[in-house]
Amino acid sequence: MTQRKSLFGMVPSLALIFLGAVCVLCLAAGQTASAPKPAGVDGSRIVQADNEPGNWMTHGRTYSEQRFSPLKEINDQNVSQLGLAWYYDLDTNRGQEATPLVIDGNMYFTTAWSKVVSLNAATGKLRWSYDPKVPGEWAVNACCDVVNRGLAAWKGKLFLGTLDGRLIALDAATGKPVWERVTVDRRYRYTITGAPRVVKDKVIIGNGGAEMGVRGYVSAYDAATGNLVWRFYTVPGDPSKPFENPVLAKASKTWTGKWWTLGGGGTVWDSIVYDPESDLLYIGVGNGGPWNQRIRSPQGGDNLFLASIVALKPETGQYVWHYQETPGDMWDFTSSQQIILATISVDGKPSKVLLHAPKNGFFYVLDRATGALISAQPYTYINWATGVDMKTGRPIETPIARYPGDDPAPVVPGPLGAHSWQPMSYSPLTGLVYIPVNDVGFKYKSPDHFVAHELSPNYGVDVVAAGMPQDPAIKKAILNTVKGQLVAWDPVRQKKVWAIERPGPWNGGVLSTAGNLAFEGTAGGNFEAYRADNGEKLWSFAAQTGVMAGPVSYTVNGEQYVAVLAGWGGVFPLATGEVSFKSGRVRNISRMLVFKLGGKASLPPLPEFQEMAMDAPASTASAAQIKNGEALFQRYCGGCHGDVAVSGGVLPDLRYSPTLANEQWFDIVLGGILKPLGMTSFAKEISKSDAATIRDYVIFRANQSKTQTDHDAGSSPKTAACPSRMRNVRPRSSVWKLRAIPQ
Repeated sequence: MTQRKSLFGMVPSLALIFLGAVCVLCLAAGQTASAPKPAGVDGSRIVQADNEPGNWMTHGRTYSEQRFSPLKEINDQNVSQLGLAWYYDLDTNRGQEATPLVIDGNMYFTTAWSKVVSLNAATGKLRWSYDPKVPGEWAVNACCDVVNRGLAAWKGKLFLGTLDGRLIALDAATGKPVWERVTVDRRYRYTITGAPRVVKDKVIIGNGGAEMGVRGYVSAYDAATGNLVWRFYTVPGDPSKPFENPVLAKASKTWTGKWWTLGGGGTVWDSIVYDPESDLLYIGVGNGGPWNQRIRSPQGGDNLFLASIVALKPETGQYVWHYQETPGDMWDFTSSQQIILATISVDGKPSKVLLHAPKNGFFYVLDRATGALISAQPYTYINWATGVDMKTGRPIETPIARYPGDDPAPVVPGPLGAHSWQPMSYSPLTGLVYIPVNDVGFKYKSPDHFVAHELSPNYGVDVVAAGMPQDPAIKKAILNTVKGQLVAWDPVRQKKVWAIERPGPWNGGVLSTAGNLAFEGTAGGNFEAYRADNGEKLWSFAAQTGVMAGPVSYTVNGEQYVAVLAGWGGVFPLATGEVSFKSGRVRNISRMLVFKLGGKASLPPLPEFQEMAMDAPASTASAAQIKNGEALFQRYCGGCHGDVAVSGGVLPDLRYSPTLANEQWFDIVLGGILKPLGMTSFAKEISKSDAATIRDYVIFRANQSKTQTDHDAGSSPKTAACPSRMRNVRPRSSVWKLRAIPQ
């Protein structure tokens, strides 16, 4: 096969250097000469997925979402021979989180900005692509990058949730839309980043935005027509109006104050799992909005159904049971993380259970028919609770947990969670669950005053107090506590069996296989394979970018492949500043990577960065102006451009922006000239004086950083290899680039 290339050019724009936020691909759905076989998937086929192990037909391969592949051509004896078969470049520099579907030789996956690509799974040849054209300005509503985690397939259609709240059915053969529905009230700041699921001809979809003032729910739409079938709200609404069902009336008793005016949160932004044996649909419910319960529900209460697993009837959305993992959530401890269904030994007997490792750091084993707690133990270090009371099922909180004092409380884990969206995997052969663990704390403090804002997240915590101190010794001590792990966990004994320590968090999802392998990507830019039984490292591939997504394995014509979507991004590199450098300074080069035994392809050399000098004007602002500017920056800018104005390398670092010295700063921040690229106007909430104060703070931080770098390294910061201050943007383009590698 000949190598296919396409044109690729850079756009020299000061605006892009300032923001670099959204490199949108403007393309319409296209076709190749031969249409791929449509995704002929239904419930019977998914239930019997083990009869065709070469396909990956639903998000977690089977309804149980174990992310275990029965394939074993690639195994612990020959994985050292694994090589790159082909790769497919994406024209985007935002986070890639999707798990691909592979059905009958065709691959389907989503990318940043909710776009869809279909490839020949053996060669990487483009079948078709689809761009839903999400408005760039909707990015301000996204807490955690413009990401998307995947598709659902059903009876020849693919189902896509878009960042701006749409559910779209596509013809799997052509990529053309069949129907489209807006699933959210666009007066509010909802987003969709999770993959839909299809159960009994119903497309199940949730949404995100708990910090943005929304009320969470999950909906079911008819797969054929797109008509709404049912909706289940996860938190009660205004009690002066009729509740949608009696369960919400009872749930309202666990809330106080005027929670509904702030939305309440509880979004179902990721995990949705169906059990065909019990005919139950399980949803993982997210955090409270705002995080701080003193603001959201001032007199306390459990705040149902925040941070809970809820079981519903898939035909009607009727409530069956719930288990709340974090009552009265105060920390962004979502229960949205991946739910796994398995059969394990309980008291010596095979038992059908639900396995869960949510953000709060406990590993839960539940009876999946009743929701009864079987066991719970911390799977990594935590300090907010000492354990779970087996009589009540409630965590035993420590004195600092609810950050009661005037000083920030160092709580572990923080809002990143001990486990976030990156999927874990369960191997029925080893009996182990493989968890991508984050060990990152957070300084929680209630704000002196709280005002809800329309154009920033409403966390309800003091974001200035949470910022990274600039004292070098304190900063070093904090950074030394930050790490990641790949933990192999025994759910029967509730014990760690082995672990791989990582220098930093935000490593990738996991795939386990019958070849005694566990695959995981890393934040530092590798894709690796380990012996599943003992953690011995067997193979590594330099992916040139952070790898966060969940891998899959499949076969075409009897040959086994392993595939993973690569591309650094998400909330961690966007929002955490210097903490995000713990695994190295990583750029985004977004690609689909596919491997096979004896693969001979190779990635092109890493392009050299174009250095950018830190040429900010001298800082002339007063201490009071800088303090005010810091508060404004942390509220409105830090979530994308980094804690205390240090970018994590996905979006450019504003300390290096040429607009610090001219009026274009105001054209962008207030004038909205970059709306199509994702930078909305903030004129609704901040004045020109405020925008100038933010700029004064960034100028101060640029000068402070330059002085510190000169002192530490004896050189100008423009020579340091930091991707956040270099041109690493890709232009708007209608061109998708395939590089098909000769076999």
